[in-house]
Amino acid sequence: MKNRIKVLRAEHDMTQEELAELVGVTRNTIISIEKDKYCPSLKLGYRIARTFGVGIDEVFAYEEDKDGPSSSDDD
Repeated sequence: MKNRIKVLRAEHDMTQEELAELVGVTRNTIISIEKDKYCPSLKLGYRIARTFGVGIDEVFAYEEDKDGPSSSDDD
């Protein structure tokens, strides 16, 4: 899952630590989410989106895994 957290933080002049405090997680959790190493729970995703005043779909975008099932254009 891709995310725009780093961009949104920059737009709001917010550090990783500040965001972490606002949503109730550690800075390391924010770092891991930004680097796509950790996929947050839906609850945390909504808390992050609300913090920035946007919809969850403006923060996160689902992408199929490269090794996962592929879609066909023949449908």
